Amino acid sequence: MHMSPIDWMIVIGLLVALTIASIRTNRYARSVSGFLAANRCAGRYLITMAYGMAQLGVISLVWFWQQNYDVGFTSIYWGFMEGPALILIALTGWVVYRFRQTRAMTMAQFFEIRYSRNFRIFAGLVAFAAGIINYGIFPAVASRFFIHLCGLPDVVSILGIEVGTFPLLMAMLLGTALVFVFLGGQIAVMVTDFIQGAFSNIVFLVIIIFLLSTFGWDQISDALLKAPEGKSMVDPFDLGREENFNPWYWVISVIVLFYGMLGWQGTSGYNASALNAHEAKMSNILNGWRFRVLMLIVLVLPICIRVLTSDESYAEQAAMIQTVVDQQPTAALGAEVRTPVATRMLLPAGLLGLMCAAMLGAFISTNDTYLHAWGTIFIQDVVLPFRKKPLSTRAHLWLLRFSILGVAIFAFFFSLLYTPTQYIAMFLAITGAIFVGGAGSAIIGGLYWKRGTTAAAWAAMISGMTLSCYGIIVKQIPATSYWSGSVLKMVDVDGNPVIHEPISTASSLELVDDWPLVDGRESRWSVIEIDPAEGDWSSWHAPPASTVRIAFADEDPKSVEIHELAVSEPGQKISIGDESFVVHLGTQGRHLWSPFLDLCHYVNKHVTGQVMTFWAIVVAVSLYILVSLVGPRRSFDMDRLLHRGKWSLDEEVEQHDRGPRWLERLGFDREFTRADRWVTAITLAWPIFWTVVFVVLIIWQSYEDIPAETWASWWQWWVWCTLAAAIVVVCWFTIGGLLDVRAMFRRLRSFDPDARDDGRVIDHQNADEIPNRD
Repeated sequence: MHMSPIDWMIVIGLLVALTIASIRTNRYARSVSGFLAANRCAGRYLITMAYGMAQLGVISLVWFWQQNYDVGFTSIYWGFMEGPALILIALTGWVVYRFRQTRAMTMAQFFEIRYSRNFRIFAGLVAFAAGIINYGIFPAVASRFFIHLCGLPDVVSILGIEVGTFPLLMAMLLGTALVFVFLGGQIAVMVTDFIQGAFSNIVFLVIIIFLLSTFGWDQISDALLKAPEGKSMVDPFDLGREENFNPWYWVISVIVLFYGMLGWQGTSGYNASALNAHEAKMSNILNGWRFRVLMLIVLVLPICIRVLTSDESYAEQAAMIQTVVDQQPTAALGAEVRTPVATRMLLPAGLLGLMCAAMLGAFISTNDTYLHAWGTIFIQDVVLPFRKKPLSTRAHLWLLRFSILGVAIFAFFFSLLYTPTQYIAMFLAITGAIFVGGAGSAIIGGLYWKRGTTAAAWAAMISGMTLSCYGIIVKQIPATSYWSGSVLKMVDVDGNPVIHEPISTASSLELVDDWPLVDGRESRWSVIEIDPAEGDWSSWHAPPASTVRIAFADEDPKSVEIHELAVSEPGQKISIGDESFVVHLGTQGRHLWSPFLDLCHYVNKHVTGQVMTFWAIVVAVSLYILVSLVGPRRSFDMDRLLHRGKWSLDEEVEQHDRGPRWLERLGFDREFTRADRWVTAITLAWPIFWTVVFVVLIIWQSYEDIPAETWASWWQWWVWCTLAAAIVVVCWFTIGGLLDVRAMFRRLRSFDPDARDDGRVIDHQNADEIPNRD
């Protein structure tokens, strides 16, 4: 146990504060619209802080820590590519503004208004299935994090019965999130997420300052510059050997950012909670600060851990960290636990408790949000559309709660059974694409193109879902299951398989992780070449005098040894270092499905989840446009959909004095107050500046290679600049959020909810709007 009494007191204190806040919201969540969308009473700062925390869960932090431990500052540089897209999205209120105008409480409800009830049910089912699979690993990742951060034992004794800490902790964490959702629905979710966001932002700033004070920049720079060629931690143009997070990863991220706006439904409650469309737009503008400034912790912490694991002065701590990492059954799990193990070594008592409390808040904020989202989507968009008569409010609320409980139970058992085989970022990207890959076309086309048809929406959704499901299945099946070419098998002297990998009969660079130790050293193995002799290749029989050359390297990439194995008979015994193995070299026969299986093998070995997401998007967009143009020429009434003109409602935003014409053309319309314009200008100035820097550095690099040492110095300046901005933004958003919380409770006290505002759609209109129409 590594937590001191003061650390536990900090954690307990946060839990008590959150529980009191959630209890207070209970009386306001007694209508369906209140439970689902906080009666649409939330202001911009409350949404920004709470929504930001809902997306900054433990799993998201672990995701970024994995990524940034591998690529360092280079992830930030290529992230600057998102600047122009973020500016365009913010100024136009891309998707966010128009979706709020529809007054739909879930995305699938909008689909019924725009397309059809059948499409709502199908889309709701796909969103729900993709969501719970995606969410299924959240409790596992969080539990492993807390076990290693707090130094908890593997088992605990309860009434004399030994119980595994992992499942017990998952149950406790999920139970805590469930209590908050049950008490106040989306209102409780937003209020508690705001408290956790304000607390966590302050804690992360304190920890960042501590880490930068503990490790001098000279130490940090030296550690970063040790990265091998092709995997630079400071030079974004030296990523040739980084297979997972290269520049193409960030190019695709920009495309997904634009295409997938509001596509992912894990935070669906926030999409409908804004006071009006303008508040939704402003919250989206302000939300940009989270990515640009408030996420500094996801970079500074893994980089300091990199110093801890690579600097010779911390050799003892590095050995302890590596021991725990090596004990994990897969490389992906090892990458997960590295950060919490190192963090508990870095932080003293008090700061460790603050970190644990902040991470607990991060877990609760994401999990109560996701439990609320997936549970409500299943009832609202899959179950209720089949009912001819509406439920009573009480029955409706309890049905929602039971559904949320079911999601929690599924996540518990999924986390117990699932074994990670790839980076969290890749898993989340490909499971997210199940819905987002096709839904993005239906969302954008439905909100912005009156010619978009129901048939086109079906085509886009099915194609996106199919490609993404294919990617998931292929990634989970061992490559040798569908490889019809040459295969190398090696077993140890006891007959235990240690290698079973597909290879090529020509020069091969198939990189294999987790191959056996050689002379007690961790190694990365690669079959680099096979010279087959002439003869027949039958199953598991090598032709006479075939030669296999195997290369392995320890932690020093320059320390490579080549072993040439002459394989003349099946089951030949060979020795490498102090280890003995039995080699089987042969082929698996080809058959009718071999071309398809070869494709599956290629996808498994060479296509990441991010790339699969990209191709799902390309196919879905193409089909949506093609089917809409080929089908019947019908135009949808966009004014009725967006409540414009004669269809406008009381929540229409106040119009202010017209500003300069050039500002309106940039997106500063008459709904902007003078203060709104200043806030937006200041917020957008940050990405504009860094986009200019991005372009200047590309031009500089095109003329001459910028030395790695120059990059390291430049990143030092960037860190301190961003830290200063983060301090200002945290104070600004915390004060604004507190004012919004007070204003929301004032609105809720006087709000009279309409029982018909329960997500039903009648003749392409929300049910509560029907009596107001001629």
